[in-house]
Amino acid sequence: MAKVLLTGLCIVLINIVVGCRPIDSGASTLLSDTMKTEPTASAPSAGEADHVEQVAVNRQAYRNALNSLISFYEKTGNNMKLRWANDELGKLDGIPQYNYVPEAAVAPETLRASAAISEADYMYKAGIRLQQYAGWLIVTKDEKKLLEALIVYNQLIKKFPTSNKIGQAAYMAGGICEHFRDYTLAVIYYKRAFQWDSTLPYPAKYKAAYILDTYLQQRDEALELYKQALAGEKLDMNQKDYANLRITAIMKSQKSPE
Repeated sequence: MAKVLLTGLCIVLINIVVGCRPIDSGASTLLSDTMKTEPTASAPSAGEADHVEQVAVNRQAYRNALNSLISFYEKTGNNMKLRWANDELGKLDGIPQYNYVPEAAVAPETLRASAAISEADYMYKAGIRLQQYAGWLIVTKDEKKLLEALIVYNQLIKKFPTSNKIGQAAYMAGGICEHFRDYTLAVIYYKRAFQWDSTLPYPAKYKAAYILDTYLQQRDEALELYKQALAGEKLDMNQKDYANLRITAIMKSQKSPE
């Protein structure tokens, strides 16, 4: 009985912590402090690239202008306006900045995880270590460490697109996006994981199906991925039972008259 109560309490705490973040908020795409003034990835189209690049340039120009103004007021001894400029710079650092073109959305599904590349292996292990440092329990996650890990996985995919670790990196990135409730991005990463690596040791199809079914209400696609996951992925018994349950439920709903 005590075990059941403890489990229920944990679930409640998790829902309180995670549930307060809206779906697809973009939390997993927030740039780190060192990247806030730099473009992070090439965009899929020239039009978008131009816009994203201009935003990055303007961010840097604004920061440079404030730093120049601060230096001017320091030299002239205008302490009142110096406080103003420092306050504005501080607020600028607090403004969220997004990576509008995550690497999985840029890299094509035709990439193949094929080559053993030592530097890519090292980067993948570095990402895993960061995730481990972040902690495995949802209520105690160090989200800054998670975002650092996501940056490492994206850099691996971008720098070594033929590495045999790109599929696993995409899967881990999907998990981070899922933690931040950025479900649309998580599905993209999970799809890239099994598209890039046919021998992926993780249930990426099941993960994508679950999110499409549970959060994004795209159940036709979820149905197909549940079937593929059962046919070709190593699922535990709970996952198998749930996939079969949802396949039956979705197929039944498709046959019901509208």
